[in-house]
Amino acid sequence: MFDDTFKTLETTSSGLFKDKGSKFIAYAFPVMTEDEIKGHLQELKKKHYDANHHCFAWALGPTRDAYRINDDGEPSGSAGKPIYGQLLSHDITNILIVVVRYFGGTKLGVRGLINAYKAATREAIDNNKIQQKIIKEVYELAFEYPQLNDVMRIIKEKDLEPVSQDFALSCKLQFAVRKQKADEIKSVFDAFYGVKINYKHTL
Repeated sequence: MFDDTFKTLETTSSGLFKDKGSKFIAYAFPVMTEDEIKGHLQELKKKHYDANHHCFAWALGPTRDAYRINDDGEPSGSAGKPIYGQLLSHDITNILIVVVRYFGGTKLGVRGLINAYKAATREAIDNNKIQQKIIKEVYELAFEYPQLNDVMRIIKEKDLEPVSQDFALSCKLQFAVRKQKADEIKSVFDAFYGVKINYKHTL
């Protein structure tokens, strides 16, 4: 059966690694959108305006179909890749991890950098909790008042999660359903005369 769960971090956290005077401060953020990612990056650049590098990796979507890696001036493959590698090895997504580096005066070499960025990232993840989340799809129903009782009965019977409702002129109701049940629920409402169902987005 289609796996409709994914793992992510519960909250924000940080980690620290030091080597030969250099400090690597890692920040982990659960995120849902690229706008959130941009916001966190801007905040950290203000907070650590005097740092030498702000390297990061992020992944979005249950299968990490959107992701980005950035070395921010470090040798290619020495920063963003080991950060992203920790997302893969912990099997988590919807995560941004930024590692801020303050240079201590001694070069660490590519191997030393890989180890430092990996260790700081791992500590930020270890200082957090990994949680499993269910992928849900949100649908909107449009119908008239005579169908209201029957619609609400199905919502209750099928244990659907109401998201919003507007019963002003005609009736509109949004609900969330677990992805693996979505086709079954959609066919129930498709067969319901007088009710239109439209997919809105995935949570």
